[in-house]
Amino acid sequence: MKMRTMTSMLLAAGAIGTAQAATEADVDKSFGPYKGGVPTVAGVKPGMVIDKSNVEAAKAALIPSMAQFIKSGQTTLAVGETYSFGISRNYIDATRKNLGKASLGANVGDLSGFVAGRPFPQEPDAKDPRAGEKVFWNFQHNNRIGDSYTIWPWYMEYKNMASGKVERTLKQEYHIIQWKHRVDQEPRPEVEPNPSQLLRSGYLKVHEPQDLKDTQLLISRFSDDAKLDEVYLYLGFQRRVRRLASNQITDPFLGSDLMVEDFEGYNGRMRDMKWEYKGTRDLLVPFYAHNKQKLADEPKEADFKFIDFGGEGACFPNVTWQLRKTYVIESVPVNPDHVISKRVHYVDAETYALSLNEIYDRKGELWKTFIIAYTDSESHMPKNAGRGVAINDGFAIIDVQAKHCSTGKFKVHLDQEMSPTKLFSVQYMRGS
Repeated sequence: MKMRTMTSMLLAAGAIGTAQAATEADVDKSFGPYKGGVPTVAGVKPGMVIDKSNVEAAKAALIPSMAQFIKSGQTTLAVGETYSFGISRNYIDATRKNLGKASLGANVGDLSGFVAGRPFPQEPDAKDPRAGEKVFWNFQHNNRIGDSYTIWPWYMEYKNMASGKVERTLKQEYHIIQWKHRVDQEPRPEVEPNPSQLLRSGYLKVHEPQDLKDTQLLISRFSDDAKLDEVYLYLGFQRRVRRLASNQITDPFLGSDLMVEDFEGYNGRMRDMKWEYKGTRDLLVPFYAHNKQKLADEPKEADFKFIDFGGEGACFPNVTWQLRKTYVIESVPVNPDHVISKRVHYVDAETYALSLNEIYDRKGELWKTFIIAYTDSESHMPKNAGRGVAINDGFAIIDVQAKHCSTGKFKVHLDQEMSPTKLFSVQYMRGS
């Protein structure tokens, strides 16, 4: 009897990662959520502007903090047409080819059998206790603006929300490379040699202002989620590279409102959080066509205009928002000494980009709202057309308690030649 019970428990445990195996129909639905029509919510329609006079009628389509920002008159929200961003054909084909190969292990962060594409294309199931984890594995392995990309330049401004004063402006470059599971850019499926079995790396360098010039950051994530990320910081005025301790990735990044762990909505290991799926909603999110926006005149680039910002303190991206199918996921740190109590992530069902994130302090009160603006690649620079990705066009992270924000304007290049492998090493940081 005991043996039979033990066998049943083992079988049940093994089935956790493979329950509700995905089908071809799941893949079609995952990559084509609007084939049957776009979402609709009472009180919301394209072309309207939501302000404090009509926000109550549109509340069902807004995350709580945005509803409050609008209600208090801090910003307004222009509604645009919902349309499919379209996903790289290579990425969709990889999902089909590897359908059903990925499965979860016994512990959060254990993923086996994954090759490439979207690991879990099936619709999240509220009855599945690990549905939130599966959604976030899809985020971890989303198309990441292709297999490599460069943001140059990246302008970041620190702003006093109450006065509107810009306290500091940084000019930076940022590079990302995907070492494994590549589907769009050569070499495929991985960059070799890769002796450390890295999954991806990011390299950042500050060009302005003078007191931060040549500051560099290198972040490397391993394929094995059990390994801690390697994060190195080079401070120009100290002229030395130092490795950051794991708790330092939650410090303010270069004095901004952003933590290293905040990058892209969540820049950490899977096993560092408990993941809970909170349901699927049709929500207004900052997805739009870049070339149809009212763009900023400054800073000037010969062939590109950046998104603009408005609202109180110029802390809000001045772009149109689409009503899109969205997965709501709550992440709670495993470490009780973490600086936050939880994040609520709003995950786009088509692209798995995290366009909206609400961050709560250790008391459980709202601390920050992180807004990440996305355009489709067809509506960006001509050289990025045809790539089938959602391009991160800029961001605003708003500290609602300190009445402060940090905003970013991005010029993104989907050009692997701009992110050579030599950038992603400590030796390069020292040499440059």
